[in-house]
Amino acid sequence: MAKRGADLKSDHEDPVQKEYAHLAQEYDDKWSFYVEATLQETLKRIELHSGERLLDIGCGTGALLAAIEKRYPDNILAGIDSTQEMLDIAGKRLSKNVHIERSWAERLPFEAETFDVIVFCSMFHYIREPIIALKESIRVLKPTGRVVITDWCDDYITCQICDLFLRVFNQAHFKTYKKRECYELLLSSGFDDIKIDSYKVNWFWGIMTATAYKNVS
Repeated sequence: MAKRGADLKSDHEDPVQKEYAHLAQEYDDKWSFYVEATLQETLKRIELHSGERLLDIGCGTGALLAAIEKRYPDNILAGIDSTQEMLDIAGKRLSKNVHIERSWAERLPFEAETFDVIVFCSMFHYIREPIIALKESIRVLKPTGRVVITDWCDDYITCQICDLFLRVFNQAHFKTYKKRECYELLLSSGFDDIKIDSYKVNWFWGIMTATAYKNVS
């Protein structure tokens, strides 16, 4: 997979890096229920055909990539994350066939039309420039490429409260979105055939998963 410059920030300069460098070692245990629940819902909406390439943006400790690698052992997988401490754990979990590196959603280090599928799982609310990130996804997706986004859904009152709290007290958090807002972001970035499901994984977490295809018209 050919690269271009990623222009990374310095280690731990960014609030997301600071938070997840600290959380990395305990992340999988601390958030095991939430990770497993959102992982399974995301997997339901990923269907890879033989030889297709998938990129997991914000791959963290590699839990989703590990599940995809187990289900689709013959496909070509890659992941990026901004926090090296999370990638260090992912590197121990994943096989050497999975390409992982440190980078940002807004500056993907890949050539145009590299991937068939791009996934954002439980990380979209951290992205400061969502339109830029989605247009980067469009750039590196093949003409028939598709995106899968699983994240908190601001249509649920519990997520609205959590969003307001985190905006005040957590610098890493940026914004959660309602289904309509997510739809508009995808549409304005160059996606179509957009479908968004919302659901609860427990009494608190209201989640949505969006699927969309690259618009080549």
